[in-house]
Amino acid sequence: MKCIFIYNPKSGKGKIKKKLPYITKRLSEKYGEIDVYETKCRGDLTAKVKEIANLYDTIVFSGGDGTFNELLQGLSVWEQLPALGYIPTGTTNDIAHSLKIPCKSLRRQLNVVLKGRVEKLDCMMINGEEYAMYCVCAGAFTKATYTTPQQNKKIFGRLAYGIEGLRSNIPFKVFPVTMKNEEETIRSECVFALIMNSKRVAGFRLNAKGSMQDGLLEGAIVKQKKNPNFFYRWHAFFSLIRLFIFGYRFKEKSLAQIDGESFQIEVPDDVVWNYDGEKGRCGNIEIKVLKNRVPLIVPKNNKNI
Repeated sequence: MKCIFIYNPKSGKGKIKKKLPYITKRLSEKYGEIDVYETKCRGDLTAKVKEIANLYDTIVFSGGDGTFNELLQGLSVWEQLPALGYIPTGTTNDIAHSLKIPCKSLRRQLNVVLKGRVEKLDCMMINGEEYAMYCVCAGAFTKATYTTPQQNKKIFGRLAYGIEGLRSNIPFKVFPVTMKNEEETIRSECVFALIMNSKRVAGFRLNAKGSMQDGLLEGAIVKQKKNPNFFYRWHAFFSLIRLFIFGYRFKEKSLAQIDGESFQIEVPDDVVWNYDGEKGRCGNIEIKVLKNRVPLIVPKNNKNI
């Protein structure tokens, strides 16, 4: 069997490069041929995977949620996909946490790759040409994941996102949104809109009963008045906090929830979307679930995918 290990040298605290000898040694327990590739810049992983995905039985990759997203873009050109092994080294690692892939022990991460089982997971297609694994969102704090300096993430970890979010997002921008699934339409002014395909978002267990295999996506909107006064601005702030602390199913008038296999979302042209922590397109989007698209190796004993 043939395997390639692809890693992002800047992900997390940048320690993965020093551990390459150990990683290749462990991978040789399962794979007869192992290649190694270090990504050079943003977009390099996507280009590499588009080029070589059909040449390997397994692609093992390390990085954070943004790295996972880059990989997904590259895989989009292939009908048949190799198995994927994930070594999470990012700051929040929402995908890994949702699937109970270890985030702190390289030994345990490699054990999952070597001894785990392949599960075909859902992902999201956006406007027929872009992809996200677990989260598409816009509004309050969503820019922080791609505007926070890498050095701050190394020093402060997840706290760096909160610092950047508070610095650049308060007061929250209010924008109109229309979110439609197959049967329902929600129209409102809002400060935050989200479509997710995971149990965790931004380090919080936001959707504890969610699944990455059920063919469904969950949508949430934090509503706001069109021209909010001081009271309404702070109410929206605390509604956003309650959403992340108490979860997607938390009932409150300013929180709207909607489930479906596909969504049409209308927003102004200057609203920027975030795909898995990376900057996406602006304006209106259409999202649909691609069921059983991503063959990822998960922990053998995790039955709650």
